[in-house]
Amino acid sequence: MSRHHPTAVIHPGAELAEDVVVGPHAVIGEGVVIGPGCEIGAGAQIQGPTELGRENRVFAMAAIGFEPQDLKFRGELVRLEVGDRNQFREFSTLHRGTGKGGGVTRVGSDNLFMTGSHVGHDCQVGSRTIFVNNATLAGHVSVEDDATIGAFSSVHQFCRVGRHAYIGGYTVLTQDALPYVKTTGQKPVCYGLNSIGLRRKGVPEESVQRLSKALRVLLRSGLNLGQALEELRRELAADPYVAHLVSFIEGSERGVVKGLPGRRGARGGGEPGGGEQSGGEDE
Repeated sequence: MSRHHPTAVIHPGAELAEDVVVGPHAVIGEGVVIGPGCEIGAGAQIQGPTELGRENRVFAMAAIGFEPQDLKFRGELVRLEVGDRNQFREFSTLHRGTGKGGGVTRVGSDNLFMTGSHVGHDCQVGSRTIFVNNATLAGHVSVEDDATIGAFSSVHQFCRVGRHAYIGGYTVLTQDALPYVKTTGQKPVCYGLNSIGLRRKGVPEESVQRLSKALRVLLRSGLNLGQALEELRRELAADPYVAHLVSFIEGSERGVVKGLPGRRGARGGGEPGGGEQSGGEDE
């Protein structure tokens, strides 16, 4: 029995592994490569050039690999690359890159993209992330491994979401969200360490305690950002998790969210980062 429903439309220029299941009215375009064990749901559409690894599940009406929503796009050859064992739930959307943005949107493995979530052009998404319903990334966003982005949250172009970060529902991120930290709000603030998530993912208890101390230095010591980073380098940077936190902040171009509840004026900016967005035509 064929694994492709007779109403599915599969371009002859697409490459599907032998065991790929394609549901009714699904459309798979030219230049699409789909690896073993994948399932494409009813009405889903995948356009190329797009490559899906192994055992991905694309649910009904998802739209994968379409052209970027960028007025500067002129039809150049750009790609979407997806790893293994991801789930793209109903009406989720992922777009290919742009020529000026590097040409490739990348998604790692073992991610869950819930209903209505969106990954814009040139984004780089790690592995084991969760995008809750209607979480959206503009173009050029980076999301590190094990992050969670809450329902109806939006991330501004060129922002970064750190490793193990937890972004609460309805958050509007216009600066980088710190690794390991709970960040939430339409004017985002930090609500402490994502300690439950860290322990669930097997982070050693000693490192959780060091991260908690590092966060107090960053947010509550009264030191400016440069002074706080210097203290972290001196006292705690031997811990690999703290070292990553320091490196993430040092690499920021837009500044990081570091305000506290009740002190919403104390957000990011200054050193390092704080740069403004470029262009006006990206998502």
